[in-house]
Amino acid sequence: MALLVSGVAVEIREVSLRDKPSELRAASAKATVPVLVTESGVIDESLDIMRWALAISDPGDWLSADDPELVSACDGSFKSHLDGFKYGLPDTAETLAHRAAGTEFLQTLEARLSVTTNLGRTEPGLTDIAIMPFVRQFAGVDRAWFDALPLPAVQGWLAHHLGAPLFAAAMVRLAPWQAGAASQTISGSDG
Repeated sequence: MALLVSGVAVEIREVSLRDKPSELRAASAKATVPVLVTESGVIDESLDIMRWALAISDPGDWLSADDPELVSACDGSFKSHLDGFKYGLPDTAETLAHRAAGTEFLQTLEARLSVTTNLGRTEPGLTDIAIMPFVRQFAGVDRAWFDALPLPAVQGWLAHHLGAPLFAAAMVRLAPWQAGAASQTISGSDG
């Protein structure tokens, strides 16, 4: 989404992680996605790719809404609890403990979103777009349970971002790339 907003043109190569192309392994020792190969090197972390693109062009001033501490909390402890909730055995004490700990993070977001439309200001910013995909995954584990939580601001914020044209543009499904095949180039500002 940050790439789209920045308008920076990139060539996209959709890969299947079950059948990793040698080009992916050559580009990044992690051999996971995302990987961005630039003229100055390889970037293989989503947040770093977002900041790279927005450093080039930031028409929505997303970087001014960067809250590294909140993003780090999401990427660290919340992500760990998300994984425990998502991949744990249903209804076990351990999985329910991960769900409860993840909900505490959502309550932090609720407090912020009760004051403003997004996580740092009225308009979306880097923090919103860095955190929203993780909240989306958390909600998707048990959508009925998530929808029943007393978190109306988080639920509204998530629904708004999931319904935005920017999200739809970013979620386009592509066929897996193969060496010698054409890649898709994206650029644009879908706001």
